[in-house]
Amino acid sequence: MKILVTGYAGQLGYDVVRECELHNLEVKGITRNELDITDKAAVISLVDSFKPDVIIHCAAYTAVDKAEDDQENCRNVNVEGTKYLAEAAKKHDAKFVYISTDYVFEGKGDQPFNEDDQPNPIGYYGLTKYEGEKIVQSLIDNYFIVRISWVFGINGNNFIKTMLRLSETRNELNVVGDQVGSPTYTFDLAKLIVEMIKTDKYGIYHATNEGFTSWAEFAKEIFKLAGKDVLVQSISTEEYPTRAVRPKNSRLSKQKLVENGFKPLPTWEDALARYLVQLKQEVELGE
Repeated sequence: MKILVTGYAGQLGYDVVRECELHNLEVKGITRNELDITDKAAVISLVDSFKPDVIIHCAAYTAVDKAEDDQENCRNVNVEGTKYLAEAAKKHDAKFVYISTDYVFEGKGDQPFNEDDQPNPIGYYGLTKYEGEKIVQSLIDNYFIVRISWVFGINGNNFIKTMLRLSETRNELNVVGDQVGSPTYTFDLAKLIVEMIKTDKYGIYHATNEGFTSWAEFAKEIFKLAGKDVLVQSISTEEYPTRAVRPKNSRLSKQKLVENGFKPLPTWEDALARYLVQLKQEVELGE
């Protein structure tokens, strides 16, 4: 099985490539510098030469706030780039994994969104990711659309690294406490994606670590496990205005995973504990 992974320089793409290698799969991870996915001819050329059996599309324009003002670039990457890759996948009859997001939902209420619930994005980033979903569904049959949220991995920046960095100079932090969702460890997610592509159980899935929390409670758990004495003050979304509106409810139901025999990911607390150990090992190796 030959696998092409976009977004190799990002958190998820990096771990997906490593997981493929652990399974002795022939994998090619590509970065933005190696392939501009908004260049249709370049996409066709690369896919024609590699001839993948699976394309795992992790690359995306994810700067949520910047996207509100940089709409053309955001659309080119998340919509046009996805279209070119999906067309190339169809040409080679390759399976296609499209990584989507909780931002396709408006984030109202307090119940988990099901896979079949109607998306209604409230920001431009979420809108382009939803349009990407629709393009994938319209072009090919053998697709996995995997919606994820609150991602953290060893490669790249994330909320946990930001909190740990701030804890070096601050003993008190204000963190939003009325946005609720599920942190997702890319190490765990990569295992699930590689398991998925070995099947033909196509469709839309929600894949996050189990359990729900707020950003403020997440921060408290980070500091507790890392042994950092930082007081976290929970504040409202309105007290921390951002350019793009954030969904307050990012809870995702993982019903389809269970129905199709995939094992749910471990709890987010368990994932966080393992991640902090991994982070510490990486720091020690770098010294």
